[in-house]
Amino acid sequence: MEEQPQVDANFPLFSRKKKFAVNSKPPPSETAIVAASKSFQKELNTNPTPDNITFSDLGLSEWAVNTCRELGMKRPTPVQHHCIPKILSGQDVMGLAQTGSGKTAAFALPILNRLAGNPFGVFALVVTPTRELAYQLAEQFRALGSGLGLRVAVIVGGMDIINQSQGLMQRPHIVIATPGRIKVLIEQNPDIPSVFSNTKFLVLDEADRVLGVNFEAELRVIFQCLPKDRQTLLFSATMTPNLQTLLELSVNKAYFYAAYEGFQTVESLRQQYVFIPKHVKDVYLLHILNKMEEMRVRSAIIFVSTCRSCELLSLLLEQLELEVAALHSFKSQSLRLSALHKFKSGQVPVLLATDVANRGLDIPTVDLVINYDIPRYPEDYVHRVGRTARAGREGLALSFVTQNDVDLVHEIEAVIKKKLDKFECNEKDVIEDNITKVYKARRVATMKMTENGFEDQAKARRDQKSKDNAEKGLVTDNKRKRYKNKAAKKIKESQD
Repeated sequence: MEEQPQVDANFPLFSRKKKFAVNSKPPPSETAIVAASKSFQKELNTNPTPDNITFSDLGLSEWAVNTCRELGMKRPTPVQHHCIPKILSGQDVMGLAQTGSGKTAAFALPILNRLAGNPFGVFALVVTPTRELAYQLAEQFRALGSGLGLRVAVIVGGMDIINQSQGLMQRPHIVIATPGRIKVLIEQNPDIPSVFSNTKFLVLDEADRVLGVNFEAELRVIFQCLPKDRQTLLFSATMTPNLQTLLELSVNKAYFYAAYEGFQTVESLRQQYVFIPKHVKDVYLLHILNKMEEMRVRSAIIFVSTCRSCELLSLLLEQLELEVAALHSFKSQSLRLSALHKFKSGQVPVLLATDVANRGLDIPTVDLVINYDIPRYPEDYVHRVGRTARAGREGLALSFVTQNDVDLVHEIEAVIKKKLDKFECNEKDVIEDNITKVYKARRVATMKMTENGFEDQAKARRDQKSKDNAEKGLVTDNKRKRYKNKAAKKIKESQD
């Protein structure tokens, strides 16, 4: 029987709620998850924000309203309209809304509004799954709190841990952290836990991923340091069985805002595919990148499935004299930040990335997302293509489909309830113009990969990750994803 991740009823998500004895409740069955989904359908709210609603109508202070105006935020988005007043009133909140819908401001503005009235210590802890997203959240908090003398600390892996520890001891107002690094700091420095003793807000950004099996041990350590009278805020672009079940475990119901059910992509996004043989994917990629100006694409993100593919494709495109930046977890944190900075600042028009970049990154100039490799799970597709067509803008998501990807594409279409359109291009022109130089560049790139020791580094990283997971007793990522997909399908079937 396939192993299933369990939502422990004693897991202190909403800390002020009723306590449960450890394992006093069996793990949720698929039937229970379906029932949980149905019970929240009444709380869905897809209504747009009325034209006459402004930020001042949400209960925010005048300085916060003025800051929104200065940042070009003319009126609240639906998730902001519904969630900000609830957070200001002291409620726990779960917000489910599309990528690019303004979820960060939906929790940052009320937190900063409360902080301005009583600025002290670590007022809020924001936990997010990736380092890049942590830095982006810090930028947004600093912008929204520019008039407050706000102190923000970013606590992520790959950076100097001593400096981070010293920074926490200075008690910044906002701490934005990835789960693994903050857990290490809490465990290694006995003075760190007290830093969070008066924290008023815990935010789980991209909550569906943060609450996954792989972060459970980290969250338990983090929650032990937090006061029981805090507010807990969860925001996500996708609903998962774990989130539904945790809502059911909250005795005094948290406020739940959902702009839609399940998985959804925005209407302004054009979603297309090109069906090609696997061995000419690089040829088609070069053809499309050479047409960016003609297609009026300012910048593009290309998603690949592995770090090795990302590095190889980066070397290949550089050999073809294209300016690209590569972002994957085998790079040091300084190189990852440098790559992201070059892309965001417009120094390079193309970013190659694994799924470390599929969450939350908001770069207005991204007009094109290419799925060089089709993601294995529909929720990853939703997050990837959400890097374009943000905040009402238009964008194109183009997926390279090979004969091995057909079933995956059908799953994606079933989940997003939309068929992908065919991308029109002349196969003969694509092949004749590019195949020879692409094959030559690939050979050179492969040799460079061997010379720089990437293969040995990759093997060492894989071995270490397997060892770490075995020591933690974690279920494999594949099993966890299969369970989530299976449960999601059951929910869909029950609603059809």
